[in-house]
Amino acid sequence: MSEDQQTLDAGVTVADANDLSWMPAWHIRELVAAREVSPVEVTDHFLARIEELEPAYHAFRKLEPEDARRQAKAAEKAVLAGEPLGLLHGVPVALKEHMSIEGHHWHDLKVNQASTAARDGIEAERLRAAGAILFGTTVAGLTATEFGDSDLQPLNPWDKNRVCGDSSSGSACAASTALTPITIAIDGLGSTRLPAAYSGLVGLVPTKGRVPSASWTDVTSRLLSRPGPLARDVRDNATVLSVLAGPDAREFSALANSPPDYLGELDQGAEGMRLVWSDDLGFGANFAVAETPDVIATVKQAAQHLVAAGATLEPMAGAVPDPTDACNTVLVADPGVFIFADPPEEKIVKAREMRALVTRSLESILEGKDFIICPTALQIAPTHKLWADSWEATTAEKNYMSTYASMTGFVNLIGWTAISLPAGLVQGSPVGLQIIGRPDSEPRMLRLAEAFYRRYQLGRPAIRL
Repeated sequence: MSEDQQTLDAGVTVADANDLSWMPAWHIRELVAAREVSPVEVTDHFLARIEELEPAYHAFRKLEPEDARRQAKAAEKAVLAGEPLGLLHGVPVALKEHMSIEGHHWHDLKVNQASTAARDGIEAERLRAAGAILFGTTVAGLTATEFGDSDLQPLNPWDKNRVCGDSSSGSACAASTALTPITIAIDGLGSTRLPAAYSGLVGLVPTKGRVPSASWTDVTSRLLSRPGPLARDVRDNATVLSVLAGPDAREFSALANSPPDYLGELDQGAEGMRLVWSDDLGFGANFAVAETPDVIATVKQAAQHLVAAGATLEPMAGAVPDPTDACNTVLVADPGVFIFADPPEEKIVKAREMRALVTRSLESILEGKDFIICPTALQIAPTHKLWADSWEATTAEKNYMSTYASMTGFVNLIGWTAISLPAGLVQGSPVGLQIIGRPDSEPRMLRLAEAFYRRYQLGRPAIRL
């Protein structure tokens, strides 16, 4: 342990901000642009780190080091030639294995089979255009029964006996262990935000249609799933969203108008924002576990940093209708997951009606207000055994996904946006504070998140491996 680290009561340490491993992506890009570090040096640094730590954590499904080095050399050539540099120039990035990178491992959800991708997906295209170095694909732990007894199960660096979450588990593992500065995840019912909460990260699900994600093997668009960033820094989330968002006529559900500016007001603070707090949104108590009271108390205390930053915070009036059945109905009908099925007409009608009811309820709750603040999850990361046992016990009457995604799934159902921020520890495991907002509210949401992060980050524990 170096002298520039301060040991915290949590048993983890604050990392040296000058260590390239833990440096935010935006800062690495600044150093690359200033020619203080080269893309090749950055790539070699993180490849060496992966070689050292990956065997212990299992974040990657398939790493492509030689391709990464080829990209890094091209990125370095662009710097030396004085070419315009993108927002992520020289920054290593890993993508969840459900997104295709030409020549890399890819898991096709339509047929639930792995193959080598024939072409870049839209996400990879845009990351390349921004100068990012694509390292490979991360493990997607779709269910505990798929990877529960496998060496491929990503391990949570806060406690290797616990999971990183689902299903963007490998992406969360890679970001939280600093194997890459940022990763790209996919959020179907919380699969970016929940791993973020379990792993001490910042994870965002964007407004539906803002980040196009076309499948080249299926015309049907995803109903719930949306790509988004996982990182250790709010500005990195805003930067990645700026790269990924925008119209693309190849994607049928992509919004046709230009996205808002996600970076322009990031530093303007939280002064004057009106927020509402909820312990469980009015239905989460149905999915409470033993540690839920401690989780709520910890996140609620962290939320006071929003007040210190100039926002007002008042209790939420009313309750959100329980969307669990509707989320489950749409999930099994979503072509973005391999459990695709056709629900009966009665369930489809009920899901559509509930979607409208939840939307109207939230619009009423937020009348004259900016955002809802609540825990991202009501439980801490389960142990691997508890996680596997919970999924094994899932039945038609008792679906563990309902418990796991109780505080997040409805955001996907209605197409709104939300972000999860690190909010402290319960029993030594990270918990998350969630900010929920209307469609296209990301600029103000990120501004609020940055204000929270600046006030809270100096006191929050971080891992030093």
